[in-house]
Amino acid sequence: MFKRIKRALSPGKTTPRPVSDAKPHSTGGPESAWAGTQGWTFSADASGEEMAIEGKVGGKRWRLEVGRPARDFIVGKELRARTQLGIDQELAVLVMSRPLKDVLEKKAYQIYTDDLQTSIDSRLPQEMRWLAMMDEMGWDGPPAAFWERFSVYGDSRNTAPAWITPPLVRLMLDWPSPAPPTDVPFMLVMLAGKVYLRMQYEPAILGTLQHAALIFTSACEAASSSFPPRKTG
Repeated sequence: MFKRIKRALSPGKTTPRPVSDAKPHSTGGPESAWAGTQGWTFSADASGEEMAIEGKVGGKRWRLEVGRPARDFIVGKELRARTQLGIDQELAVLVMSRPLKDVLEKKAYQIYTDDLQTSIDSRLPQEMRWLAMMDEMGWDGPPAAFWERFSVYGDSRNTAPAWITPPLVRLMLDWPSPAPPTDVPFMLVMLAGKVYLRMQYEPAILGTLQHAALIFTSACEAASSSFPPRKTG
């Protein structure tokens, strides 16, 4: 089914919608204290319901936010992070929790069967476009538990294994207790020279925030190490 959708889509690449700017409002609490120990800046809105953390990895600024979900497949609060690494913009890898992949595939099929093929491009959500435009892949190395929990899509057979290193695999599997349920929506993306993380913030506790930040910054470090920016001139 996704092969038919792929043919219906335009060849141009898309990038995730930028993370919105949070209105800075200093606040105390364990999240702020922890961010300070890492040398990162912390801000929150007046209600304390939305917060943001900013830091640097490999000299590049990154931003993590927790707040209202921007995707209908996320319930409650959403945790999302992004950075521009300046690596090769042609590289593309998507790691997605399998339950989320199944949900998006069903939605894509409904859209495909309910509408004319020419209307798919305007209605297909961004994540479904990625599933349609990339190839699912696997390789020797990650344990069975990883493949049971996640699906990996990419632009080539060499890119994904070079980015999803054994240490990064372990981080995505070994969450601190109480850990997020295995069916919690989760995505880690490298696309257009950027790295993104998006997940349902569950459980909404400091341990989840800390580990998500560790996964994200480790993914940025792995991308920068495996795919250094091209030199010009």
